[in-house]
Amino acid sequence: MKALLRRRWIGALLALVVVFVVMLALRPDSFARTTTMVTMARQTVIVGIAAVGMTLVIVLGGIDLSVGSTVAFSSVVAAKLLHGGHGAMAAVSGAIVTAAVIGLLNGALVAHVRLLPFIVTLGTMSIVRGAAKGLADEQKIDAPVRGLDALLAPLPPERAWMLLPPGVWIALAVAAVAAVVLHGTRFGRHVFAIGSNEQTARLCGVGVERTKIAVYAIAGLLAGLAGVMAFSTLTVGDPTTAVGLELDVIAAVVIGGASLAGGEGSIVGAVIGACLMTVVKTGATHVGLPNWVQEIVTGGIILVAAALDRLRHR
Repeated sequence: MKALLRRRWIGALLALVVVFVVMLALRPDSFARTTTMVTMARQTVIVGIAAVGMTLVIVLGGIDLSVGSTVAFSSVVAAKLLHGGHGAMAAVSGAIVTAAVIGLLNGALVAHVRLLPFIVTLGTMSIVRGAAKGLADEQKIDAPVRGLDALLAPLPPERAWMLLPPGVWIALAVAAVAAVVLHGTRFGRHVFAIGSNEQTARLCGVGVERTKIAVYAIAGLLAGLAGVMAFSTLTVGDPTTAVGLELDVIAAVVIGGASLAGGEGSIVGAVIGACLMTVVKTGATHVGLPNWVQEIVTGGIILVAAALDRLRHR
């Protein structure tokens, strides 16, 4: 029990439970509906998948500001391939591989050119967003969805046995695999070691450059998968979508107990953080609070999480 209480994500889980109970008490007629729960799960998928990749980057001691642009670019790539007559699998593969290449370039610049992750990803954030607009001719791309809309669409009656849309199950599977990799493999231990003390990790024989490139490539790949989910939701390739998404993703990871100094974090915490943000936004909408109040509440939660992290370190 004591070991459980020492988990960094326990605070985020308690906050999630408290916010959920409060919203349930305020709007039991609408917030307690099964459709509302499923809708919140669907709304968490994009941020949740991207937050899994961001967790790896932050534990490594880095940051990725290009995730929102990568999501938009991969959604445009998927729409472009579908518009060109390719099948769903080709579109999904193209979007994910393209995003992984973007992450690979980020990792190479950080690891080999030794540029600061903030500067590298700030630059690629603008480059990739511009590339998405250029590829789409600065307009939305309408394309045949070829079944991809079913990833996050409400389940039809004949598939009610699935309980949740396929996209939600994919997100949960991604989180589970990433948790095993980060917390149960040598690669994961290397990520924590580099984030805790890069020089010590290097002296211990850890392949620092190789690990950094791999982490950023994985983060890009997951951003590409999140882009596919964005296309599933919008059913168009939109180069202007996911503006500011990187802030939501970083916030989810920090709320979940990760330290921006590196060396600390968990996949479970990131998923809880993403869920907490969705519950706050959905609950505020049900209560009737305006959008600016939602933003203030979310920002306050982030500051409290950061303050608790600082106090824990002291």
